[in-house]
Amino acid sequence: MTALEIVTYPDIFLRQTTKPVENIDGTIQDIIKNMSTIMYEAPGVGLAAIQVGCDKSIIVYDIMPGNEKRSLQVLVNPRVIEREGNITSEKEGCLSVPDFRSDVKRAESVLVEGLDRDGNPLRIEAEGYLSIVLQHEIDHLNGVLFIDHVRSLKKDLYTRRVKKQLKKKGRKH
Repeated sequence: MTALEIVTYPDIFLRQTTKPVENIDGTIQDIIKNMSTIMYEAPGVGLAAIQVGCDKSIIVYDIMPGNEKRSLQVLVNPRVIEREGNITSEKEGCLSVPDFRSDVKRAESVLVEGLDRDGNPLRIEAEGYLSIVLQHEIDHLNGVLFIDHVRSLKKDLYTRRVKKQLKKKGRKH
């Protein structure tokens, strides 16, 4: 398998909706392993497969990544079933949207269903920080970036800055 790299905004690949995983085989396990390595090295607390150029419905996360008690979690084909309440995710960031942080309104709690890395059904009732992380990563699987939840002026300023940097590097956007 080729090395995976983080895809960054404004790459249009990030806007794709991922495809469900039909069979959790060795290839999917390799993707999960590579995603977790990238997430920890970045460092980040979550990563969706689309962020590393894979159009499969997979997320990995660990809300304690700097802690010696790491606890990698994997969700295959996750979806939010219920949302409740409101919370502000302060200074939310994203590995695919480097050098940008903003407050984002999210549901305070969510009910998420999916499969673990072995194909067993999972049902997660999440609140607070875990709820934010799950919503953020599942958004990615639906082609939505956290920057889409930000006021348009702030988003436009960031977009212009990124496009200007890409133009200086001679890369198309």
